[in-house]
Amino acid sequence: MNAAATAESVGKNNVRNYALVTIAYWADTLADGAIRTLVLFYFYNLGYSALQVASLFLFYEIFGIITNFCGGYLGSRFGLKTTLFMGLGTQLMALAMLGLMPPGLLTVAYVMVSQALSGIAKDLTKMSSKSAVKLVAGESQGRLYRWVALLTGSKNALKGVGF
Repeated sequence: MNAAATAESVGKNNVRNYALVTIAYWADTLADGAIRTLVLFYFYNLGYSALQVASLFLFYEIFGIITNFCGGYLGSRFGLKTTLFMGLGTQLMALAMLGLMPPGLLTVAYVMVSQALSGIAKDLTKMSSKSAVKLVAGESQGRLYRWVALLTGSKNALKGVGF
């Protein structure tokens, strides 16, 4: 196999891997947005004030920050693929916690724990996705910025559509 064919094969694998990471990132974005929107409307309909509803997301933010502090260590220790799957799995768990629980049993503490898991999941997925792009882009700093901008921009466009 010559060098040109090898480079083309590596390039195709990189684009495939980038597409898979992007799809995973989008799936997480959609699930995360759905969870937060449903929680917001559910508790608003129960008569909670805006400040009370906002406080439900406190653990989401706090645990997201903690995950960001630990994310680099986890990524280097277990690998980006593992942390990406951990993030997606944690998001599924948070979604299942809310989706499978009868509405009458949804307490504030339970929802806050679910939101904490969702915050962890979001930041694990985000860290893994954006770091995995570096593996796709190679050594070129300019290409790296373009790939990350494309990933982030596509996620923001998805949010802009209404998700």
